[in-house]
Amino acid sequence: MSENKGMLDWYFKSNLLSRILIGLIAGAVVGIALGYGDPGTVKGFVDNTKFFGDIFIRLLKMIVVPVILFSLIAGAASIAPSRLGRVGVKIVLYYLLTSAVAVTIGLVFANILQPGDGMNIVGNEAIKGKVAESPTIVTILLNIVPTNPAESLAKGDVLPIIFFSVLFGLAISYVKDAKDAALAKHAENLFQLINAAAETMYRLVRGIMQYAPIGVFFLIAIVFAQQGPKALGPLLMVTLAVYLGLVAHLFLCYGGFLAVFNLGLFRFLKGANEAMITAFVTRSSSGTLPVTMRVSEENLGVPRNISSFTLPLGATINMDGTAIYLGVCAMFIGYATGHPLTIDQQLTVVITATLASIGTAGVPGAGAIMLLMVLESIGLKVETGSAVAAAYAMILGIDALLDMGRTSLNVTGDMAGSAIVAKAEKELDVEKWA
Repeated sequence: MSENKGMLDWYFKSNLLSRILIGLIAGAVVGIALGYGDPGTVKGFVDNTKFFGDIFIRLLKMIVVPVILFSLIAGAASIAPSRLGRVGVKIVLYYLLTSAVAVTIGLVFANILQPGDGMNIVGNEAIKGKVAESPTIVTILLNIVPTNPAESLAKGDVLPIIFFSVLFGLAISYVKDAKDAALAKHAENLFQLINAAAETMYRLVRGIMQYAPIGVFFLIAIVFAQQGPKALGPLLMVTLAVYLGLVAHLFLCYGGFLAVFNLGLFRFLKGANEAMITAFVTRSSSGTLPVTMRVSEENLGVPRNISSFTLPLGATINMDGTAIYLGVCAMFIGYATGHPLTIDQQLTVVITATLASIGTAGVPGAGAIMLLMVLESIGLKVETGSAVAAAYAMILGIDALLDMGRTSLNVTGDMAGSAIVAKAEKELDVEKWA
């Protein structure tokens, strides 16, 4: 019996990343070709096609708040209090500290290379001025604590939502561990409900990303029609800044931490390279986890009682590579739209990316979602048809290329942290490092 095939099987069963890349290239070609024609033709193309790009931006914005809420609560609630002893505290502090260092490194390279400077991307005239003023860092720190979480959810205030979600998740974790069996059961049921909601949102993200090639095509075509071939240079500069940041973080941050514990960086890289390469190819920290755990134990001497906790946790909350990406891309969008980030805004990027690291790294399309969160937190509103949305689309087009490097660094950080904690606990097999 022949298998029935849908009309769009060729689309949905082909590789999503390939489709997005094709959309990027085709959009750039069409846009450049239009750019050499009559200005009236460009205006007609923009007016008649911007809907297809705008709907993609609206779909992404639709899911930001529920993804933050459910994924962060589920991520925090999954950290068992019984495991938050010396090992838990050490690895969580390591993950959060290195994430903060990573986004700072990304911002440093972006300040040096200034990707997007001089582009002056334009959007719809009616919304060109909708770029909010970012508050001072003192106000930001105060406003992290919401007075009304429901109001923060309704307004889409990112930092208060993150703060509340993490605290609520940790509270669920502790109630699940309560001595009262009935209370613990109710907390477990609540956790399972929220976890199911998070998984539902991940499925929705995957569905929305099926439209990404079409949305990227039209958004990129419009950018290149208005900007011409000069838009290629800034995208190459973004890629260069991200990968320079990844390399710098590997040698300076991980190399520095390992040196403090008398562990050699090059010996570490030799033992970890299989997992690093697997992460680079698959672009999935969770998918690489079996390889990560095996090489950590066999090549790096990390005992299973430590790696079985630190590595799955790292696949969830450790996102140094993504933090570097966020810093560079936020700076690019600021420069490209004529709104370079102030020092206070850059500090906000550090805070947002670090706090959001709990839970969000496991979301499919996490980079795109987290970049929306960061832009909202610094006052760069991704409104449909705006210059910020156009610059965001340019990043989305090269996201797969950037994702390979950042995922590899994320996994590398998990292994380095596990080795360091094992050494601090005097449980590392140091003969593996000889």
